[in-house]
Order: sequence, then structure tokens, then C-alpha cells
Amino acid sequence: MSKNPPRFHNPLIDWYLENARDLPWRSTRDPYLIWLSEIILQQTRVDQGMSYYLDFASAYPKVTDLAAAKEEEVLKRWQGLGYYSRARNLHHTARYVTDELGGVFPSTYKELIGLKGVGDYTASAIASICSDEACAVVDGNVYRVLSRVYGIGSAINSSAGQKEFKKLAQTLIDASRPGTYNQALMEFGARYCVPSNPDCASCIFATNCWAYANGKVGALPVKKPKAPSQKRYLYFLVLLSADGTTVLQKRSTGIWKHLYQFPLVDSDRPLSMKELQQHEDFERYLANGNAGLNFYNEKAVLHKLSHRDLSIWFCIGPAEELGPKAVPIGKIDTYPVPVVIERFISQFPPFSE
Repeated sequence: MSKNPPRFHNPLIDWYLENARDLPWRSTRDPYLIWLSEIILQQTRVDQGMSYYLDFASAYPKVTDLAAAKEEEVLKRWQGLGYYSRARNLHHTARYVTDELGGVFPSTYKELIGLKGVGDYTASAIASICSDEACAVVDGNVYRVLSRVYGIGSAINSSAGQKEFKKLAQTLIDASRPGTYNQALMEFGARYCVPSNPDCASCIFATNCWAYANGKVGALPVKKPKAPSQKRYLYFLVLLSADGTTVLQKRSTGIWKHLYQFPLVDSDRPLSMKELQQHEDFERYLANGNAGLNFYNEKAVLHKLSHRDLSIWFCIGPAEELGPKAVPIGKIDTYPVPVVIERFISQFPPFSE
């Protein structure tokens, strides 16, 4: 680390005031709307999250409106953003604020950090913007800027590294303009000090940046290697009954908790059609034994999650009448489903017509 780290909040804020994007959540100090934007933008790019923010802010302009919505409705609006625990926590917190805090969304770090789904970064962002608390934010963009400017080689996905970055970030914050400073630092990392090929020669920190001076821009920040992703093989049974219905099941666990899916066989190895035809989770649904079961896609649909690499097949099969819990094919698009199933539904003619 550089022995004499430069104080950089003045040039940083000057850069921000000249270059900041006009984003809708920057025109308010309403902690509810700031919270909404921060939760949506966790692990999501601004260009992807913008339409979701506008939709949620329009449908639920107050926290009490979000609390009054059904969880399935919230999950459906969230569909496609991934990391669905964010949506479940969003709804839980809205209900907590409504029921326990009288519908008044908190704006101080101490109050915010106790909310479900709100960590140090989110609490710091909201408190600095809405209550002018000098709480430094540290996210991926901040790690990148600080590691390069100050030459920090500590792994950002280690507890020791995270503490080191948080301590430095707190010493650098402009206490007179904490919200503006935090937004400036995040904006600079997102738009200028980018992961690959930043324009270092024209950077406002070009004369002070340790990584630029030492040819280490591409090497920072440092991350410890992740454990290899687990491989799973998923086979969804798409039933087509004579009365125009199918089966969807609500998940109770996992990353897709409370989303709907077709009956599933989840395996740690590829399965043959014969094995699927004889599998009890499929066999009990099919008409005429196992006759008529076919793969919709011969090649697997590949879908990556944070900790798993999924190979997915959709198996189409005829079924007897499926009973009162069956889903009419014409209503299948009203259910919240994982994005990989949404894509299948949009392409499969019986559902997409």
C-alpha cells in the first residue's frame, strides 16, 4: 500500500458532479425508494435494473403498498433479475416496516442494519444519502478503485481484506458530503475505473495511483479462488393433459424458493430416457405408463448460478386429467418462475400461442 495515500474526495466529487448519470433514485432522499434501488442493483447492472426499479416504484410508491402485495406478485415482478432471496427479503422487510415501524422507513445506520436483507453496504448508502451520516460504502466498484489507487493486495473476498478496505474507506469519506461522496466513488468505479482497460492516462488519479505507476492495474483487486461450481443435471417434466392443463410445483427450498417449476428430477449425473421413464417422480404423472415421453431439447440448456452449473432438459409427456390443482395452460405465464423456465414457456408453442 502506498505510504502516503492521497486525499481524493475533492477531485472525485468534482468529477462526479460533472459526469454523474441522471438516475431516478438520485432525485430523492426518500429512504424507501433509495432502499428499493439499492436492493435491485445488488449484483445487477444499472441498465438491467432500471426497468425493474421504475416498475416497482410505480406499482408500490410507498412501503405500505409493497407490504400489501402478495409475495407471488412481488416474485413475478422480480422475475429475470435472479438472486430471488433479494425479492423475498424485500417483501419481508416491507411488511416489517409497515407492521412494526408504523410504515415509516428508517434512515439511520443503526436502524437500517437490523432489517432483513440489509447489510453494511446498503445501510451505509441509505444513511449517508438520506441522513448525512458519514458511513462509507464498500462494494465491488469501491474495492476496485481503492485497491488500485492505494495498492492494496488483500483479497476482497476475505474477512481480513474486507475489514481493511472498510477502515480505509471510512478514513477517506467527506464527512460534509457523505452521500455525494459515496455515490461519486461508486459511479467512478462503475464508469471510469472499470475492470478491463480503463483509460488510466486520463484518470483524475493518474499521478497518484499506485497500480498505474507500478503496472498492476489488471492485477487488482485480488480475489481468492472460488471453489469449483457443482454440476447438476435437471430434468423438468412438462405435462400436457387432454383437458388443457399442466402441473407446476412451488419450491420450498433453495435459490428458487417460492418460485414455481415443472415436476423435477435433480441428478448428479446425466440420465437416459429409460431412467426418466421409470423414475417415480415422472412415472406417476404420465398417461399410458411411460408412452410418449420425449426430450424437447436434445442438447442441454446450460444455466450458471453462483455456485452451480446446471444442465437442463425439458421432457414433454402426455398426461391423464390432472385434477383440481392443475394449472390451465393459458394461465401459466402468471406464475413466478426461474428465468430458464420463463424462456422455455415463451418458446414452447402450447404455452406461447
